[in-house]
Amino acid sequence: MSATIKAIGFDLDGTLVHSLPGLARAIDEMLVRLKCQPAGETRVSHWIGNGAKVLVERALSWAGLPVTEKEITQAHQLFQICYGEALLLPGSNYLFPHVAETLSTLKSANKTLVIITNKPTPFVRPLLAELGIEKEFSLILGGDDVMTKKPHPAPIYLMLGRLGLTTDEFLFVGDSRNDILAAKAARCPCVGMTYGYNYGEPIAQSQPNFVCDDLSELLPLLGLPPLCSTD
Repeated sequence: MSATIKAIGFDLDGTLVHSLPGLARAIDEMLVRLKCQPAGETRVSHWIGNGAKVLVERALSWAGLPVTEKEITQAHQLFQICYGEALLLPGSNYLFPHVAETLSTLKSANKTLVIITNKPTPFVRPLLAELGIEKEFSLILGGDDVMTKKPHPAPIYLMLGRLGLTTDEFLFVGDSRNDILAAKAARCPCVGMTYGYNYGEPIAQSQPNFVCDDLSELLPLLGLPPLCSTD
């Protein structure tokens, strides 16, 4: 695989960024403003993965609120306000271990790095910039940039078209079954990260080509030297 891979696509939440604290704060604040009990981080972690609107719908359903299109749309608008506020709070988002070093090493090895996320597009670049890794990525696809989100392969097909690559030249890295299903449907090799948000299920159940516990484990998979230290 290492000889053919020219570009690597990454999911964002749960793969590069531990964004659960900020997402949970926003969902809980949304629920409180709707006069409901907060859900808490553990429960919210099982709702992440299909984009913000589905996250909101799952929260409304858990709280026993109506889940018609009107209520979901209104609650989604409220969530976006709450999430914009939560992003400004300390500890809402931080990189998983060895993410910055691994991305820098991959880019230095002339691998093209891109983001394919279901996260609403307006929040993606500010988050990457805040965490100091925006410069590593050549292209970014957010949830508002595609008609159909992961697990549909459309975002990966769109990225392949923009990069001018074939499926065997593109590796996709994610933490949830949505990422693995999208990559498999697009016939791209994929890596599943064990530490992310996958509805409480082991990522190995989705049968990615490779399973990694740390992002730095990508380097030997691609024929690159390991980081000097992974302590």
